Amino acid sequence: MPDTTQQIDEVLSGRIGSAAVVRLNRPKALNSLNLAMVRAMKTAMERFAPDPDISCLILKGEGERGLCAGGDIRVIHEMGKAKDADRTRFWQEEFPLNYAISHYGKPYVALMDGIVMGGGVGVASHGKHRVVTERTRLAMPETGIGYVPDVGATWLLPRAPGEAGTWMGLTGEVIGAADAIYAGLADVCVPSERLDVLVETLGELKGGASDEQVRAVIDRFAVVPGESRLEVNRDPIDRCFAFDTVEEIVEALAKEDNEFAVAAREVIAKRSPTSLKLALRLLRLGRGSSSLVECLEREFTVASELLNNHDFYEGVRAAIIDKDRNPKWSPATLEEVREADLEKYLAVRHPVLFPDHRL
Repeated sequence: MPDTTQQIDEVLSGRIGSAAVVRLNRPKALNSLNLAMVRAMKTAMERFAPDPDISCLILKGEGERGLCAGGDIRVIHEMGKAKDADRTRFWQEEFPLNYAISHYGKPYVALMDGIVMGGGVGVASHGKHRVVTERTRLAMPETGIGYVPDVGATWLLPRAPGEAGTWMGLTGEVIGAADAIYAGLADVCVPSERLDVLVETLGELKGGASDEQVRAVIDRFAVVPGESRLEVNRDPIDRCFAFDTVEEIVEALAKEDNEFAVAAREVIAKRSPTSLKLALRLLRLGRGSSSLVECLEREFTVASELLNNHDFYEGVRAAIIDKDRNPKWSPATLEEVREADLEKYLAVRHPVLFPDHRL
């Protein structure tokens, strides 16, 4: 009997008119990134960059549920448990891809429709043209799995208005289109039903189009996304999340009598105490950093060390494997996580991912 199995490419690339279109193609896994996809994206970007007939590169996700739900943490979890020698290989190649997106030579258009989380933010929000829709559900949910915001988020989040980025990084809560634009993680909102026409219209541009020309096309499809919850709650966010210790933030939230603060405090109480403290340190360090590279190097150092920590494996177990949503963190409380214990995670001694850059 003939073999009827078919290899399905997890990243599809082609053209619609002058527009290069790269599609993440793991819809059953919410287009979660794996190493092969990172490499395929890099290859496609390198192939299209010098082509004078290409006007822009468009990133989109296959399926109806989202652009990308993040990195495939199940694989990292399994490799780490096995002490695989290449267990950090995914990050070693994913983080430079994030940097390459931020410096891409063609206008880079990310269609952030549906779920955009973790690594999904990394392949979208570093681009020049970030398009959200009424269906966008964006988050950096890492503290809930014993991990930390990465993919350059500690460069992006501190540059959000006030302490909105601190709120996002610590709570990991989901935001919509208006909040994503307010936080500086997206630029415009386009109705999801108009995305196909937008792509076709971008494909009508001449090769070598400028960022201004691409933005002019996108702006023709843009709509007002509605009210930003983060903007409405800026005062309590700024009051409570301006502190440099998680304990002070929690204490400040406890003094507030509004629903937003109460919800934030309840969510933080469920997150990994170690991850919360590391995330806050990274966000504060990111605020004072001079480059995306500096933040990516620091995130990689922390991520690598977290593979030696209980909480990452426990968080992934509770969220992805057993799905009981009841992780047992160790240490279990903020008070048990000493600041001195965090130093081993932050000991960046020399560039690893970007050896040609000075930190």
